[in-house]
Amino acid sequence: MADTDPIETDGAPSNDNPYSQGVVAGDTCYVSGYGPVDPETGETVDGDIETQTERVLANIESVVDEAGGNGLEDVVKVTVYLTDLEDYERVNEAYGAQFGDEPPARVCVEVSRLPEDVRVEMDATAYVG
Repeated sequence: MADTDPIETDGAPSNDNPYSQGVVAGDTCYVSGYGPVDPETGETVDGDIETQTERVLANIESVVDEAGGNGLEDVVKVTVYLTDLEDYERVNEAYGAQFGDEPPARVCVEVSRLPEDVRVEMDATAYVG
């Protein structure tokens, strides 16, 4: 098995499922998929898709920070899962506001369903070396 270090933080949702919030292997942090869940309450945040996108990215940022990175600026790759591609442009606006002029590589796919029936989920890879 590779030399890995699981990440655990109160800044991102935790659960009883068999996966880590994130895992560091070498200089890379692999962040598990997060929906728009408030880590303090464990509940899906109310609001529009932009608000939910901001919460997803805040969860990712917390894991990267805990792994020793500099938040979203160290993210190099994101996968976005949407249950409705009609949300694509609105997610892009909220996403772009968080990443600025040098966004990471990205994939966006439409899926039939996400856990807890959320509309958006993302996972990420960050360089934390």
